[in-house]
Amino acid sequence: MKLTVLPEADPPWYAEGLKFTCSQCGNCCTGPPGYVWISSDEIVRLADYLKITPEETVEKYCRRLGGRFSLKEKRGPGGYDCIFLNEIDAAPGSRRDLANGDAVPLKRRGCSIYPVRPLQCRTWPFWPENLESRQRWDAAAVRCHGMNHGGRRFTRDRIDSIRDAEDWPDNPPTSKASKP
Repeated sequence: MKLTVLPEADPPWYAEGLKFTCSQCGNCCTGPPGYVWISSDEIVRLADYLKITPEETVEKYCRRLGGRFSLKEKRGPGGYDCIFLNEIDAAPGSRRDLANGDAVPLKRRGCSIYPVRPLQCRTWPFWPENLESRQRWDAAAVRCHGMNHGGRRFTRDRIDSIRDAEDWPDNPPTSKASKP
Protein backbone atom coordinates (compact mmCIF):
# COMPACT_ATOMS: atom_id res chain seq x y z
CA MET A 1 0.00 0.00 0.00
CA LYS A 2 1.31 3.42 -0.96
CA LEU A 3 0.52 6.42 1.22
CA THR A 4 -0.01 9.54 -0.86
CA VAL A 5 1.15 12.68 0.83
CA LEU A 6 -0.07 15.95 -0.54
CA PRO A 7 2.70 18.41 -1.21
CA GLU A 8 2.73 21.45 1.03
CA ALA A 9 1.36 24.53 -0.71
CA ASP A 10 3.87 27.23 -1.48
CA PRO A 11 4.53 29.30 1.61
CA PRO A 12 3.06 32.81 1.56
CA TRP A 13 5.27 35.67 0.39
CA TYR A 14 5.60 36.80 4.04
CA ALA A 15 6.87 33.41 5.27
CA GLU A 16 10.01 35.05 6.69
CA GLY A 17 7.91 37.48 8.72
CA LEU A 18 7.11 41.18 8.48
CA LYS A 19 8.10 44.29 10.38
CA PHE A 20 5.54 46.55 11.97
CA THR A 21 5.36 48.93 14.91
CA CYS A 22 2.30 51.12 15.36
CA SER A 23 3.25 54.79 15.49
CA GLN A 24 -0.33 55.75 16.38
CA CYS A 25 -0.34 58.33 13.57
CA GLY A 26 -4.02 57.75 12.73
CA ASN A 27 -3.37 57.25 9.00
CA CYS A 28 -5.12 53.86 9.06
CA CYS A 29 -8.23 55.64 10.42
CA THR A 30 -8.72 57.89 7.42
CA GLY A 31 -8.90 57.68 3.65
CA PRO A 32 -11.58 56.72 1.16
CA PRO A 33 -15.04 55.81 2.50
CA GLY A 34 -15.10 52.43 4.16
CA TYR A 35 -16.27 50.36 7.07
CA VAL A 36 -15.01 49.68 10.57
CA TRP A 37 -17.04 46.66 11.58
CA ILE A 38 -17.93 46.41 15.24
CA SER A 39 -19.52 43.41 16.97
CA SER A 40 -22.27 43.47 19.58
CA ASP A 41 -19.74 42.59 22.30
CA GLU A 42 -17.50 45.44 21.18
CA ILE A 43 -20.45 47.85 21.23
CA VAL A 44 -21.04 46.87 24.86
CA ARG A 45 -17.33 47.40 25.68
CA LEU A 46 -17.39 50.75 23.88
CA ALA A 47 -20.56 51.83 25.68
CA ASP A 48 -19.02 50.93 29.03
CA TYR A 49 -15.89 52.90 28.13
CA LEU A 50 -17.98 55.92 27.08
CA LYS A 51 -20.26 55.52 30.12
CA ILE A 52 -23.42 55.42 28.01
CA THR A 53 -25.81 52.63 27.07
CA PRO A 54 -25.19 50.31 24.11
CA GLU A 55 -28.33 51.73 22.48
CA GLU A 56 -26.95 55.29 22.78
CA THR A 57 -23.62 54.08 21.41
CA VAL A 58 -25.27 52.60 18.33
CA GLU A 59 -27.41 55.69 17.78
CA LYS A 60 -24.56 58.17 18.15
CA TYR A 61 -21.54 56.33 16.73
CA CYS A 62 -22.67 53.43 14.53
CA ARG A 63 -24.50 52.79 11.28
CA ARG A 64 -26.36 49.61 10.44
CA LEU A 65 -25.49 47.89 7.17
CA GLY A 66 -27.50 44.76 6.59
CA GLY A 67 -27.34 42.88 9.87
CA ARG A 68 -24.00 44.40 10.90
CA PHE A 69 -22.76 47.62 12.47
CA SER A 70 -19.92 49.88 11.36
CA LEU A 71 -18.55 52.96 13.08
CA LYS A 72 -19.67 56.21 11.47
CA GLU A 73 -17.28 58.37 9.51
CA LYS A 74 -16.82 62.13 9.29
CA ARG A 75 -15.19 64.24 6.61
CA GLY A 76 -11.62 65.12 7.55
CA PRO A 77 -8.39 66.34 6.02
CA GLY A 78 -7.43 62.81 4.93
CA GLY A 79 -10.81 61.98 3.38
CA TYR A 80 -13.25 60.06 5.54
CA ASP A 81 -12.15 59.78 9.15
CA CYS A 82 -13.37 57.30 11.73
CA ILE A 83 -15.71 59.11 14.09
CA PHE A 84 -13.21 58.46 16.90
CA LEU A 85 -10.14 59.89 15.13
CA ASN A 86 -9.42 63.17 16.90
CA GLU A 87 -6.70 65.73 17.19
CA ILE A 88 -4.60 65.11 20.28
CA ASP A 89 -1.85 67.18 21.81
CA ALA A 90 1.57 65.80 20.97
CA ALA A 91 4.13 65.05 23.64
CA PRO A 92 4.62 67.88 26.15
CA GLY A 93 7.09 70.40 24.82
CA SER A 94 6.60 69.36 21.18
CA ARG A 95 6.42 72.44 19.02
CA ARG A 96 7.16 73.78 15.61
CA ASP A 97 9.23 76.95 15.48
CA LEU A 98 7.96 79.44 12.91
CA ALA A 99 10.19 81.72 10.86
CA ASN A 100 9.03 84.73 12.88
CA GLY A 101 10.24 83.14 16.11
CA ASP A 102 6.83 82.04 17.37
CA ALA A 103 6.36 78.46 18.52
CA VAL A 104 3.23 76.47 17.71
CA PRO A 105 2.36 73.44 19.86
CA LEU A 106 2.25 70.32 17.71
CA LYS A 107 -0.85 68.22 17.44
CA ARG A 108 -1.28 64.68 16.19
CA ARG A 109 -4.29 62.62 15.32
CA GLY A 110 -5.18 59.60 17.35
CA CYS A 111 -7.93 57.25 18.43
CA SER A 112 -10.03 58.53 21.31
CA ILE A 113 -11.20 54.97 22.13
CA TYR A 114 -7.85 53.22 21.69
CA PRO A 115 -8.20 50.88 24.73
CA VAL A 116 -11.51 49.49 23.36
CA ARG A 117 -10.99 49.85 19.60
CA PRO A 118 -12.71 47.15 17.52
CA LEU A 119 -11.07 43.94 16.32
CA GLN A 120 -10.65 45.35 12.83
CA CYS A 121 -8.48 48.15 14.25
CA ARG A 122 -6.58 45.79 16.55
CA THR A 123 -5.50 43.54 13.69
CA TRP A 124 -4.15 46.27 11.39
CA PRO A 125 -2.04 45.88 9.21
CA PHE A 126 -2.39 42.08 9.07
CA TRP A 127 -5.63 42.18 7.09
CA PRO A 128 -6.16 39.57 4.34
CA GLU A 129 -6.18 42.24 1.63
CA ASN A 130 -2.81 43.62 2.80
CA LEU A 131 -1.33 40.11 2.92
CA GLU A 132 -2.45 39.11 -0.59
CA SER A 133 0.88 40.15 -2.09
CA ARG A 134 4.04 42.08 -1.43
CA GLN A 135 2.68 44.81 -3.71
CA ARG A 136 -0.51 45.17 -1.64
CA TRP A 137 1.52 45.26 1.58
CA ASP A 138 3.86 47.92 0.20
CA ALA A 139 0.90 49.97 -1.09
CA ALA A 140 -0.57 50.01 2.44
CA ALA A 141 2.86 50.91 3.83
CA VAL A 142 2.86 54.15 1.82
CA ARG A 143 0.30 55.52 4.29
CA CYS A 144 1.50 53.62 7.36
CA HIS A 145 5.02 54.48 8.47
CA GLY A 146 4.96 51.64 11.00
CA MET A 147 5.17 49.03 8.24
CA ASN A 148 8.57 47.82 6.94
CA HIS A 149 10.65 50.38 8.84
CA GLY A 150 12.57 48.87 11.73
CA GLY A 151 10.16 47.90 14.41
CA ARG A 152 9.18 44.48 15.57
CA ARG A 153 9.32 41.43 13.33
CA PHE A 154 6.20 39.31 13.35
CA THR A 155 6.53 35.64 12.46
CA ARG A 156 4.36 33.95 9.85
CA ASP A 157 2.46 32.05 12.56
CA ARG A 158 1.79 35.25 14.54
CA ILE A 159 0.69 37.10 11.38
CA ASP A 160 -1.69 34.29 10.46
CA SER A 161 -3.16 34.15 13.97
CA ILE A 162 -3.78 37.91 13.98
CA ARG A 163 -5.24 37.82 10.45
CA ASP A 164 -7.62 35.01 11.43
CA ALA A 165 -8.62 36.39 14.87
CA GLU A 166 -12.33 36.27 15.62
CA ASP A 167 -12.09 38.11 18.92
CA TRP A 168 -9.63 40.56 20.39
CA PRO A 169 -6.21 38.98 19.97
CA ASP A 170 -3.97 38.79 23.00
CA ASN A 171 -1.22 41.31 22.56
CA PRO A 172 -2.49 42.94 19.29
CA PRO A 173 0.08 44.34 16.85
CA THR A 174 -1.10 47.89 17.50
CA SER A 175 -0.45 47.54 21.23
CA LYS A 176 2.59 49.29 22.67
CA ALA A 177 3.37 46.10 24.60
CA SER A 178 2.89 43.87 21.57
CA LYS A 179 5.30 41.00 21.19
CA PRO A 180 5.81 39.48 17.74
